[in-house]
Amino acid sequence: MKKVLTCFLSFWAMCSIAQVSPSKYWIKLADKNNTPYTLSNPQGFLTQRAVNRRLLQNIPVDSTDLPINALYISAINATGAQVINNSKWFNSVTILIANASQLTAVQALPFVVSSQPVFKKYKTKTSDKFDPLPGVFAKQSIINRENDLHALNYGNSFSQINMIGANYLHVAGYQGQGVVIAVIDAGFLNVNVDPVFDSIRLNNQILGVRDFVTGDGSVYEDYYHGSAVLSTMGGNLPGQLIGTAPKANYWLLRSEDVGSEYLIEEVNWVIAAEFADSVGADIINSSLGYTTFDDANQNHTYAQMDGNVAIATIGADKAASKGIIVVNSAGNEGGTLWHYIGVPADGDSVFTIGAVDANRIRAGFSSTGPSYDGQIKPNVAAQGAGTIITDGVGGTFSGNGTSFSAPVISGATACLVQAFPLKTNMEILDAIQRSCDHYNSPDSLTGYGIPNYSIASLLLSQPEYAKKKSISFLDVFPNPFVSELDFVYYSAKSELIQITLNDITGRILYTESAKGYNDGYMKIRIPNSSELPVGMYFLKLSSPSTTIIKKVIKN
Repeated sequence: MKKVLTCFLSFWAMCSIAQVSPSKYWIKLADKNNTPYTLSNPQGFLTQRAVNRRLLQNIPVDSTDLPINALYISAINATGAQVINNSKWFNSVTILIANASQLTAVQALPFVVSSQPVFKKYKTKTSDKFDPLPGVFAKQSIINRENDLHALNYGNSFSQINMIGANYLHVAGYQGQGVVIAVIDAGFLNVNVDPVFDSIRLNNQILGVRDFVTGDGSVYEDYYHGSAVLSTMGGNLPGQLIGTAPKANYWLLRSEDVGSEYLIEEVNWVIAAEFADSVGADIINSSLGYTTFDDANQNHTYAQMDGNVAIATIGADKAASKGIIVVNSAGNEGGTLWHYIGVPADGDSVFTIGAVDANRIRAGFSSTGPSYDGQIKPNVAAQGAGTIITDGVGGTFSGNGTSFSAPVISGATACLVQAFPLKTNMEILDAIQRSCDHYNSPDSLTGYGIPNYSIASLLLSQPEYAKKKSISFLDVFPNPFVSELDFVYYSAKSELIQITLNDITGRILYTESAKGYNDGYMKIRIPNSSELPVGMYFLKLSSPSTTIIKKVIKN
């Protein structure tokens, strides 16, 4: 896929009113006066889900939530220009013009503050402009895989699931039920027929689609990148691929035109994010990013990767301020001269995801941090090298890219949101970061490291442990266990620990020593625990400073 990662010098700088080579312009408006909407009645312009998200997280509805003044849109259209998109967060519209006189007329309107060229020429959607996936469909599959999920037969996708502990949430019953993920991407080729998506289609988990590139309301004939991304979350092909959130609900939103690269795509991204907010999305997954464009005048620089310059970054942070968890790929520039993250991954409230392989080793293509203002970027990492994705025709294959590590995290995060619906977006993200394998020594390659969602779940269920760093603790997840016996240990100080497993008679079944790290979390598996008979056991952890005993049940 053409790279989809960038930033601009200042939001309303570089305005050009003399030339008209770009046929689309981003127009900033002065105010929202005379609107028929009121902040006291947000249901007039937001869904109840969107209102509830704000209420839950104590986020007030403000003027940025109010729609654009409809009279202003009518006045712009009356000049002959056409308003094709609008952004309430930025109080701006995107217009399509046919000639210079239309632009001049728009700029002369008293409520127009400034104009910014964002696209050279208008393109209509074509169905043959992208490379199709191999194979054809004779008919739509009608297999209902809902009942297969209990087996959790991940096949080759087990690695990407198990690496971050998402399977523990699945076994506990958290598979994303009731959580809404908005997928902002370049198209979702064949999602309407690919058997990998039978479950989310037949169970009405696709809530709707929108195309913010052409506005034609169809996304299934465009590009397949979004299909591959979606498969790591919502896919369900037992024995081959089960996504990290197979029971979540999805909005499929197209903002990216892979046939070109212009600033308009950052604008489209913001419009899509605003739509996701308005329909009550809990999570936005964006496997897109921007660094350079076909028009070099629009290119970003690393100095602009400070979270405060690019329109898509400002929009992503705004979405986070509305209570949405915004997950974005770090980018695939790690092996290039640029090598840094792009836009909107530089946002301070954006959860930026790098890529590792099945052996937990950073993928060389994964873009690096920090952001220009020194933020830890990427925030975390997941499997993006050798990730199992759909092939679009009912099978799977291995794909490479941070485009796939990001949705692996988004889906797992949806399961965590389901498990802890009263937590804010930032509380969820903090727990995920704290669960990472090198939280105390973050770097510019994988950030805080690879998260473990069983640990994140523990931190959210027992937040006192995240605050009282002088207390060591032990927990088993899940308990009772069925197959493997895993436990999480938080070490308040650096010291040697002794682990012992006893049966009910006191007989020692297993013992080993391990190193506890200062203010660090460990997940440890007892070998061969799947072979233990059903019954009660005692897990004992001893160190010079503490002794902890946990009763565990094998079902």
